[in-house]
Order: sequence, then structure tokens, then C-alpha cells
Amino acid sequence: MNHLVSVGLLVAGVVLIVLGVNATQSFSSDVSRFFTGSPTDKAIWLLIVGIVTAIVGLTLTLRGSKQS
Repeated sequence: MNHLVSVGLLVAGVVLIVLGVNATQSFSSDVSRFFTGSPTDKAIWLLIVGIVTAIVGLTLTLRGSKQS
């Protein structure tokens, strides 16, 4: 069961990273980048949460495979 959760976290993290990258290339992100020099907050949070989730999922997956 823990293996499924860890793989699910890894997959969810990758999906969030992909959504974050797509959000940084959106029109609203381009407008925000023009005025502020950075993409929208949504894009940044998607990337941050995606990276953290993927790292946690990868860590749990690798730790689980070593214990089995």
C-alpha cells in the first residue's frame, strides 16, 4: 500500500511540474513577466509544489524498494 502512495506522489509531482511549465508559458504569465519580471504566482506555486511532491514520492519509492 505504501508503494502505491509513493508512486502516486511521484506521478502527481510530475503532473504538477508539467502544469507549472505550461502555466509559465501562458498569456497571463507573459503579461505578468512583462510588468514584474516574473511569471504568475500560480505558475510558481505549481512548480514548487510539484518539485517537492516529486522529491517526496521519489524518496519514499526508493526507500521502500530498499526495505523490500
